Amino acid sequence: MSIHLCRLFVVTVTALGAAAAPLPGIAQTNFPARPVRIIVPFGPGGASDFLPRLVGAKLSEMWGQPVVVENRTGAAGNIGMELGAKAAPDGYTLTSAPVGNLAINPHMYSRLAYDVFRDFTPVTLVASVQNVLVVHPSIPARSVKELIALAKSRPGELTFGSGGAGSQAHMGGEMLKAMAGIDLVHIAYKGVGDSIKDLVGGQISMIVAQIHSVKPFIDSGKLRALGVANAQRVAVLPNVPTVAEAGNLKGYEAVSWYALVGPAGMPRDAVMKIQSDIAKVLQLADIRERLLGIGADPVGSTPEQLLAVMRADYDRYGAIVRKFGIKVE
Repeated sequence: MSIHLCRLFVVTVTALGAAAAPLPGIAQTNFPARPVRIIVPFGPGGASDFLPRLVGAKLSEMWGQPVVVENRTGAAGNIGMELGAKAAPDGYTLTSAPVGNLAINPHMYSRLAYDVFRDFTPVTLVASVQNVLVVHPSIPARSVKELIALAKSRPGELTFGSGGAGSQAHMGGEMLKAMAGIDLVHIAYKGVGDSIKDLVGGQISMIVAQIHSVKPFIDSGKLRALGVANAQRVAVLPNVPTVAEAGNLKGYEAVSWYALVGPAGMPRDAVMKIQSDIAKVLQLADIRERLLGIGADPVGSTPEQLLAVMRADYDRYGAIVRKFGIKVE
C-alpha cells in the first residue's frame, strides 16, 4: 500500500472511523438468499473488473449463491455508477468503483446523475493497485527523463491513453504533463483494455496503467516500463524506478484503489456481512499471493475506513484538478 493510503488508515481512520454514523437500513436475515450482482462501470481488462471477479468467485463458494459481474460501460464509468446508485438498496446490487469515479470525476464533470456521498453506501475498500508508466518500444526513450526530453522536443506529438476521462490513468498522465511541463495529447477509451490494445499496436505512445494489465507485455518486450507511479519501488517490478525518482518529479504518485459500494440506504447487516466476508477472502493465501503477484495490495477495510479514504482523496484530487486546470475533453 502507498504511503498515502497507509497514512489514511493509520491517522485519518483512527480519528474518523469510530465516530462515523451508522449506515441506514432495515435488518435482514439469511443474507444473501439469492444471486448478488456487481456492476463494473468499465470493460474487461482493468482492476475494476478483475477484482470483483476474483473475490466474487470465492464469495459464491462461501455464500452458496452466484455473484454475477456485469460490465456496464460508457461515459468514463458514469453510466455504470448511475445504475448502481439507482439500484434497489437491498444489498443485492453492488458497484465496483475505482478512485476515479469516487474522488476524481465529481470535480471534472459539472453534471453527474449521482452524488458519491449522498447516493452510495460505502461497503469496503477491496485493494490498492500499483500503476506503471509504459511506452511503446517505438518511442525512443528508455527513462522518464528521456521521455520528458523527447516530449519537450516534440510538443503535442506524443499521446497517452486512458480508460476514460477522470480515470486514474487520465489523472496520472495529466499530472505527468503538469509536473514535467510537457505537452501530451490525451486519448480516452471506453475501457483500459482498449487503450492497452492500441498501445501495444503502436496507435498511442504511452499509458499509466495497472501493473497486472501490462506486465505480460512488459515481459514479452511489447511495452517498455519507465517508472512505477508509486512512492516506492514495487516488488513485482524490482528493477523499475519510481516516476518521481526517474524523472526528478518529487511527489508524483498515482496509485489506484478499488472499492465496493451499494446504493444509499443499504441494510447495515448486509453491509457488514459483505464487508466481513470480503475481508476473509482477502486473507486467503491463494488470493493474497495472486494479488501481491500483480502489484495489488489487499485491504478489506470497514465501511467507515472506506468513507474516510473517499473524503480524503476527494479533497486531494479536487485540489489537483483545480491547480492544473484539468478538464473533461
